[in-house]
This record gives sequence, C-alpha cells and structure tokens, in this order.
Amino acid sequence: MTTELALPKDAQDLLFRGARTANAFSAEPVADEQVRAIYDLVKWAPTAMNAQPLRVLLVRSDEARERLLPLMSPGNRAKTAGAPLIAILAADTDFHEHLPTLFPHLPNAKDFFTDEAGRTETARFNAALQIGYFVVGVRAAGLAAGPMAGFDAAAVDREFFPDGRKRSLVVVNIGNPDESGTFPRSPRLEYDQVVESV
Repeated sequence: MTTELALPKDAQDLLFRGARTANAFSAEPVADEQVRAIYDLVKWAPTAMNAQPLRVLLVRSDEARERLLPLMSPGNRAKTAGAPLIAILAADTDFHEHLPTLFPHLPNAKDFFTDEAGRTETARFNAALQIGYFVVGVRAAGLAAGPMAGFDAAAVDREFFPDGRKRSLVVVNIGNPDESGTFPRSPRLEYDQVVESV
C-alpha cells in the first residue's frame, strides 16, 4: 500500500529522491536572489526557543576562496575550488542575545544561557537542525549542495570568525551540478532497519 504525501511527487523527487550530493558544478553563477530565496525557506526550521543560531558566510571573492582552500581536506579542495558558491555554515554561540526578539513571550529567556559550555552545545545542535533545512532549501531552488565536514574547523574559525563567537560546522558547495561529478547512488537502510515501535 502506498500512502500519499501532501507534497506532490515531482517536488518529493526534487528535494529527496532525485537530489544528489554534488561533487562538480557547471560554471553558472549562483545569484544573491537565489540565496535570499533559500534563506526565506530555511528560516522556518525548528529550533529550541526559536534560537536560530545558524550563521551563513558566503565565500564569493577569489581572495576569500584562496584563504579557505588550504583549510579544506585534500579530497575536498578541487571540488570547493570549482564550486560557483561556497557557504560556511556556523553556529553563533551568542545566539541568546537575540532571544528577546525571537522569543518575546519569555522576556528573560536569554538568562537561561549564561553557561558558555551549555550555550555552545545548544548552538551547535540547533544549527545542525537548520543545516538540514539549508540543504533542502538549496535543492528547492533547483540547485545542488555538496555539504562537507572535511576541513580544519579550528583554522576556519580563526581565519573567518576571529572574534570567537561563531563556530564553523559545515562547508557547503552550491551550484548547478555537472553530472561528471555524480557517483552512482549509494544504498539506503530500509524502514525496518531504522524504525522501531515501543
């Protein structure tokens, strides 16, 4: 039995079944308007207390790209060099400063996050939720994403976030995919291997 989802099948394919992690891209640029449209979807991701700790640094200039490439793992350098747009996705560890605006029905919400270690953990976890939405948002724009954790995060933080407030989590290459960089799809676990009921 097939259960119909609210999302039409072609949209399901665009966001999930037909979408692939891109390793190579065409030279077509990614416009600022596309990134704004992506963010207008991504901002609706769920986060604890509406904290929204995700921060996005777009690496557009040649100078910034040259600063980033040596900090990428060797296997990620060439595909990052060839991506039309690179985004460094980071967690803002001072996200609580925005809580009076983002969570106004609890005026003292920021006071729950005075412990730096706990605040950092909260920022990283909730930014990770938003990163999943970011990848789906890129796909919704008709683009492909190549998210990577293979980079020297401490070095990226020193180079791009020297004030220590933001912690890099993922580097994402974004653009129109070049099929030469698409590998055969890897297997996925089946429902019964993942889902249990109690």
